[in-house]
Amino acid sequence: MKSAVETLSPTRAKLTVEVPFEELKPSLDAAYKAIAQQINVPGFRRGKVPPMVIDRQVGRGAVLDQAINDALPKKYVEALQENSLEPLAQPEIEVTRLEDNDLVEFTAEVDVKPQIELPAYEGLEAQVDDIEISDEDVDEQVQSLRERFGTLADVERAAAEGDFVVLDLKAMKDGEVLEGAEVTGMSYQVGKGGMIDGLDDALVGMKAGDDKTFTSQLVGGDLVGEEVEVAVSVSQVQEQELPELDDEFAQLASEFDTSEELVADVRSRLGNGKRLEQAAEARDAVLEALLEKISVPLPETMVTDELNARRQNIEQQLMMAGITMEKYLEDEEQTQEEFEAELDRRVRDAVAAQFLLDEIAKKEELGVDQQELSQHLIRRAQQSGQDPQEFANHMFEHNHIPELVQEILRGKALAVLVESATVKDASGNVLELKNLQPDGTIMEQPAEEPEAEAAEPAEAQVEDESDSETEDAQA
Repeated sequence: MKSAVETLSPTRAKLTVEVPFEELKPSLDAAYKAIAQQINVPGFRRGKVPPMVIDRQVGRGAVLDQAINDALPKKYVEALQENSLEPLAQPEIEVTRLEDNDLVEFTAEVDVKPQIELPAYEGLEAQVDDIEISDEDVDEQVQSLRERFGTLADVERAAAEGDFVVLDLKAMKDGEVLEGAEVTGMSYQVGKGGMIDGLDDALVGMKAGDDKTFTSQLVGGDLVGEEVEVAVSVSQVQEQELPELDDEFAQLASEFDTSEELVADVRSRLGNGKRLEQAAEARDAVLEALLEKISVPLPETMVTDELNARRQNIEQQLMMAGITMEKYLEDEEQTQEEFEAELDRRVRDAVAAQFLLDEIAKKEELGVDQQELSQHLIRRAQQSGQDPQEFANHMFEHNHIPELVQEILRGKALAVLVESATVKDASGNVLELKNLQPDGTIMEQPAEEPEAEAAEPAEAQVEDESDSETEDAQA
């Protein structure tokens, strides 16, 4: 087999492949055998029809078509490997020459990974925002904890924001109750939002036994955007009574003895969470610093597919949240054009980052072991709310494991980037990203050995350091 490659663009190639007939023989034999099983010819048993008879009865062309269809995918893969091409999509294959008993020639046009000359990526510099934990942040978390231990007491007054009400509600169009738009005996906190627009305004001032009807617009379903009548009745108004923030509450709600210890722990946990957010921001900043050093050619087909996928995902999330795109853009203070431009920029950066991380993984000779793959499968299953075994079976059955392996390799490549980078916060402090733990804490460095123990043989010192480095890497 001979193959040649023509570069149509930095991300698209055209392969021309010549396959001599002797290399088609296994596929031709298989084609004759398959056709022999499908036809009935007087004087021959099924499956025992000779090739010459098949040529007369069915036609040599049908046999060649079947043989070529069988052989071309394998020859296409061989040509890719021979020319070190990595395809990004299905190829457009065309048989351009067929000379019986001589050769078959075909071309294949396909989007391929661009050839990238990696810039220096060690020691990148980036900056992120400072971690800020306000007293309001702490108070909000403490308040949420107190609410978990709060009690509800009936009151004989009108409902106000923050109160809980027990209500019946139904939405109607032309006097008919809409399917799935009726609830009974539901407890709802006034001012919480997340239900029908206008409900909170209607509930303020209502007492137990009151009824009210108001007009609202649906944000989901077949009647999205249409006005409906909403009837709400209140059977109970309840006031939430919260426990005092004292030592007794601290002992009830946590493992701490005093409220001061509880509040300090809340602040510490907030700091850990903010530190994880800062680390994510740091990874993005380091990757952005690398992207600024190189221009990566992108296949437009891949960009378009990713754009459509992300746009569809956003629309589904908005629909599940009961928010229209118009409302979302209004809240974000964006026009449709600005939204599309921002989405396009994000997608192009993401695709370029994938190519760069793939090249770094290759250069660093990174690999993935079975344990890492298993852990990644479990994480992905948890993120999608699926049973890990069912998720794993689906991934194997549909040949998605190579994609998961690539995800792990890209994560490792990004870790290589970040660990060698210098990332500072706005105040100039260097972030300890290498020692950051999954819970947001910083792993303490092992204490230095006393000088008296430092006089060990050099070989022993090297062995100890090697073991320590191995343990760090495993951690």
